Amino acid sequence: MLRVVYTVLAVATGVLSSTIYAALASALPGTSATLITVLGVLAWFAGIGASVMLVWRHRWPLLVTGIALVPPLLLPGDSLAALIALAAFTAHHVGWRRWGASVLVAAATALAVWRDASRFSEVTIAGAWMSTGSTAGKLTGVVLTALVFTAVPVTVGVVRHSLAETRRRIAEQEALREQMARREEQARIAREMHDVLGHRLSLLSLQAGALEVTATTAPDTAAAAKTVRTTARQSLDDLRQVIGVLRGPGFAGREAGGPAEPPQPTLADIPGLIAGARQAGLTANVTILLDQAATAPAPLGTAAYRILQEALTNVLRHAPGAPAEVTVRGGPGPGLVLEVVNALPPHPVASPGSGTGLTGVGERVALLGGSLTAGPAGERVFALRAWLPWAPAAAPAP
Repeated sequence: MLRVVYTVLAVATGVLSSTIYAALASALPGTSATLITVLGVLAWFAGIGASVMLVWRHRWPLLVTGIALVPPLLLPGDSLAALIALAAFTAHHVGWRRWGASVLVAAATALAVWRDASRFSEVTIAGAWMSTGSTAGKLTGVVLTALVFTAVPVTVGVVRHSLAETRRRIAEQEALREQMARREEQARIAREMHDVLGHRLSLLSLQAGALEVTATTAPDTAAAAKTVRTTARQSLDDLRQVIGVLRGPGFAGREAGGPAEPPQPTLADIPGLIAGARQAGLTANVTILLDQAATAPAPLGTAAYRILQEALTNVLRHAPGAPAEVTVRGGPGPGLVLEVVNALPPHPVASPGSGTGLTGVGERVALLGGSLTAGPAGERVFALRAWLPWAPAAAPAP
């Protein structure tokens, strides 16, 4: 809206200035009346055309500035349209083009001021101001006036260009921050996908294998089949949960009125996780010593659950049948310690994607500012130990 107002004012001012300047052309001394009339009419039409072209000064700054230079350089016209066009030109161009256009407009302005100063002193303000006895003094006044008139639009254009560049850099920084946030969110989803579905599907695979082996010999086939079915259903629920994360507030395209994202696991869900691993065939000696577990921050509880989930999945996948020592202890202040120690089989079991889970565990620990060690600990023993900071709850205000 403001640009429209500025454009209307620029065009109206240019038309008015061209009309007044052409009307005063008859005051030029030493010029025949016929030539004055012809040149004045041409200068007036050229000035009107240049003023109208100011509407497109931001779209075609080079063309408009070139047209606006015609009346003052080739005809006895004024340079106001050229000065207004110069502000738009310097806002769009830098380097030699900017300063070349500034020199041309300054020259055109000096020529227009010189003509204006050559009129009778009682006709024009410039003539009264520069009516000195010395030609050098008059020339100095014309040059200084032209430089001042030209400096104004150049300054406006340079400031506008600087502001536009600043806005562009801010927009680029915002886009970069948005891209980084999107990548972090994608990495978080990848971790959730691996930890959640990897654990469930690993249990499903183990149960399916057990069902295949015992289908004809063991009487508990129905129980194993029920476990397979339950695990498959849980896998589907977890898949919906991951999709819910993908459709969360940080991503466009979330369905309005869709189901809310299921709650993330907490420290209270760890016993159920271990029970599920035992049903899948894990032999585990578990020690859980937690102080004020209900006050644990949600990110801490989720990270602890996912770390244990990955560790137990690795034991079931890479060391099936090996016993494990699981320890969960800590509280506000000392932090939370998670340990899973298991014996290694004589012949390691190959599994696709080995190592990706521990990478995700390391990322979870690093996000919370904790520490992680995972690797062989003694002869044919593998140990995973993670420490997560657990800040004490803030005391209530008195």
